[in-house]
Amino acid sequence: MTEPKIDSVNTPSPAGADASAPPALGTGLTFHGPLSEDRAARMIGRLAAASPATVLDIGCGWGELLLRVLDAAPEAKGLGIDINGADLALGRRLAAERGLADRVEYVEESGFGTTRGPADAVLCLGSGQALCDPEGPYDPAVVLRELRRLVRPGGRVVLGEGFWQRVPTDADLARMWPGAGVDDHTTLDGLVDLAIEAGFRPAWIETASPEEWEEFESGYRHATEVWLAAHPDHPLAAETRARVDRQRGQWLGYRSVLGIAYLTLVPVG
Repeated sequence: MTEPKIDSVNTPSPAGADASAPPALGTGLTFHGPLSEDRAARMIGRLAAASPATVLDIGCGWGELLLRVLDAAPEAKGLGIDINGADLALGRRLAAERGLADRVEYVEESGFGTTRGPADAVLCLGSGQALCDPEGPYDPAVVLRELRRLVRPGGRVVLGEGFWQRVPTDADLARMWPGAGVDDHTTLDGLVDLAIEAGFRPAWIETASPEEWEEFESGYRHATEVWLAAHPDHPLAAETRARVDRQRGQWLGYRSVLGIAYLTLVPVG
């Protein structure tokens, strides 16, 4: 899949960054994915109501949702894993600023085959690829089986996963990310069926709204687009413009075709 990866909080520029350089895509986002504050608060409330003692975030980025769950469940401790060291460093800084540094650990490693579970609450928002063999195809069934392995009995999983709102045509696929195919995702009912087959009951099913998508996608490029307008002749402008134009074109290709489902799952037995 392409860009959607859910997480974050008003991303500041890295300390010591060159003020004349283009801002990174995603600078200034609240969540790195189509997720509103209201929906996040409801998710967190349902997780906190189950009184988790441990929270595991797969592909956490800087772990904004993880930190918010820990804030709502004051007895819980958290662990976030990701391969992006810069995001993890930001997460550690945010945890310290919020007085949560002693309750959360960030680890730079792959989620593939992880032994970091089981946990009472497992988050995997737009990061299912972290649980799949990097040498093989992306498979949501594998993601769900891994999540079932990583959650304790009576626990909760929150999965953010792409699905086709309608089966894409060849013309649709040609406008998406390189190599996009019909098998990259399933339909929403197919995704829920996979969750049940993996050993879950779908306690809550919800999907990102068009407004959440547009807030995320426009916000993802906003700071960079503003910079490009002000610095058309900067040495990095051509490269940056090509990257932004490519990403925007992909979004306009999957807009109204690709959805994001948020499934709150309870393990059976």
